Amino acid sequence: MHWIYVDIVVFLVVVTITGFIIPQILLIAFRKNLFDEVDPRKIHKGAVPRLGGIAFFPAILFSLLMMFGVCRQFYPFLLDSVIQSSLTGLCFIACAVIMLYLVGMADDLIGLKYRAKFAAQILASALIVIGGVYMEDFHGFLWIYTIPLLLAFPLTILLTVFITNAVNLIDGIDGLASGLSAIACAFYGFIFFKAGLHIYAMVAFATLGALMPFFYYNVFGNVKKHNKIFMGDTGALTIGLILSVLSIHMTQIDGTTVFDANPAVVAFAPLLIPCFDVVRVYFHRLKAHRNPFLPDKSHIHHKLLAIGMHQRVAMLTVLSASLALSLLNFWLSSYVNITLLFALDITIWIVANVILSRAIRRRQEITGTELYN
Repeated sequence: MHWIYVDIVVFLVVVTITGFIIPQILLIAFRKNLFDEVDPRKIHKGAVPRLGGIAFFPAILFSLLMMFGVCRQFYPFLLDSVIQSSLTGLCFIACAVIMLYLVGMADDLIGLKYRAKFAAQILASALIVIGGVYMEDFHGFLWIYTIPLLLAFPLTILLTVFITNAVNLIDGIDGLASGLSAIACAFYGFIFFKAGLHIYAMVAFATLGALMPFFYYNVFGNVKKHNKIFMGDTGALTIGLILSVLSIHMTQIDGTTVFDANPAVVAFAPLLIPCFDVVRVYFHRLKAHRNPFLPDKSHIHHKLLAIGMHQRVAMLTVLSASLALSLLNFWLSSYVNITLLFALDITIWIVANVILSRAIRRRQEITGTELYN
């Protein structure tokens, strides 16, 4: 029962700190003219700071360290039973997050080439592997189970970089990246709690606490009132890396402790939409003979906007789809082979995109304008 209170306190502390820091960031951004530039690719209009992600990691780290200190001082029996198995991993994870936090901040302030960001992501991913968080079991995906370490290490680095960039690239309309990440954090926090991995549950709930105040300012903030903000690469890279760690570590748990669900399905179901979207966009750009690493307006949210959806409706549509897909996968994983379930997910994704593409073409024919490319 004590761990419930710990998670609640961690969540509330992060909400409070982030809710306090974001207005200060807004104040500094407007005084120093630190704004996200408007261009034809972007949806927003007007001057909006993109430094909201600066609040995430300090708030998360403060709450976790404070709770570790409180538990160590007053409830040593509560922490000692779980910290020994997690301390090494947490140290390397913290170093990796700090690295991407600083890289993201540099990109938001002065801009960095994508090659430099990729290099930093690979190095951060390697630190996570050194800390003992790696993909060591496919749990039956492609009918593969245990993976040799020589394959597990590079696969984990590749997967971490992929998930981190998927979260970063889905950040195209208000509330989308933070909403999808919040759903994933709530999902992971609940599963880790049920599995008895309370340190990682704390990390998930702390991250959720950082996302909630930002979601409010990002979605409900008003440009004219100077209280709207974006997370920028600082936030997207930080949250993306944390979600990578949580998802990969989820594959290391015993699925029988969590409603007999397949751990691999539980791990990646909340991330299916951003991961599927980045793959589709990558091949779409290659097909159009464009640089796959340069941004355009071909993401799933752009397609929803192109059929006439309001930005907030598009955001809620994607969040609802992600939640529904996560719950569907969680339920079916006890009855359906993971490979077949993944094939079902791909089929659903392809069908949804075909329907959207046809709707866009019909609307283009009616309006006589190019609404999407």
